[in-house]
Amino acid sequence: MSRGAATLVGFGAVLLWATLALMTAASGAVPPLLLNALCFAIGGAIGAVSWLFRPGAARALRQPLAVWAVGVGGLFGYHFLYFSALRAAPPVEASLIAYLWPLLIVLFAALGPGGRLRAHHLLGALLGFAGAALIVTGGGAVAFRAEYAAGYGLAFAAAFVWSGYSVLSRRFATAPTDAVAGFCLVTAALSLLAHLALEETVWPAGAGEWLAVIGLGAGPVGLAFYLWDRGVKQGDIQTLGAAAYAAPLLSTLVLVGAGRATATWTLALACLLITFGALIAAKDMILRR
Repeated sequence: MSRGAATLVGFGAVLLWATLALMTAASGAVPPLLLNALCFAIGGAIGAVSWLFRPGAARALRQPLAVWAVGVGGLFGYHFLYFSALRAAPPVEASLIAYLWPLLIVLFAALGPGGRLRAHHLLGALLGFAGAALIVTGGGAVAFRAEYAAGYGLAFAAAFVWSGYSVLSRRFATAPTDAVAGFCLVTAALSLLAHLALEETVWPAGAGEWLAVIGLGAGPVGLAFYLWDRGVKQGDIQTLGAAAYAAPLLSTLVLVGAGRATATWTLALACLLITFGALIAAKDMILRR
């Protein structure tokens, strides 16, 4: 697979993440960690079932401990820290800090072997972050308060973990994407343990909510991680990082289309910033073509 094609595959994960908010809302009152456990179990099971039709694919689970640490640490670590941040700090500020991960990917990728921080990558990521900030805050003011410092720290840790997972995955490019199924299943088990320790159990109510959970597990909390794995390992990771800011924008547009959010001039401006930022970051790939 060419670098450009792999980058587009990785962006497929961003497109799937755009449905995350709508499907999560449709899943009802299921607590976050339990929802995480259900969705990752579905996503991992789908990958494992595919092994039945691909003899030898299950051997992908035979990976060094470091690969498992990065894979499970990224998937479970990010989600646990993010949900913990939302408990310990106001959602707007916590989400804004957590959305630093695409920018951190651009910066961290420059520190790796053969990496180089180019001005257009950084500018594209900064424009994307500005657009994401407009969406998260609704164009309003953000007030960081000292009493929520622990929550802010958890949100930054979540951003650090996901960006670190994405960049470190590139160092283990020889580990096949099939291993992600194993990461998902272990993440599901750890999420279930965390749920039992921290949350009250509330199951999906009715067929509609169960369908939403299944949709989450099959798409934004399933297939998306397989696509992201391929993208960060073989694609242009800095372009992909900057383009990932399209996720909150597309997610909001999906909510607007479903009648769960309102279109505003703030959203239009965010759209311009994120789109322009992604195009700038992808300058090399576009000019090559």
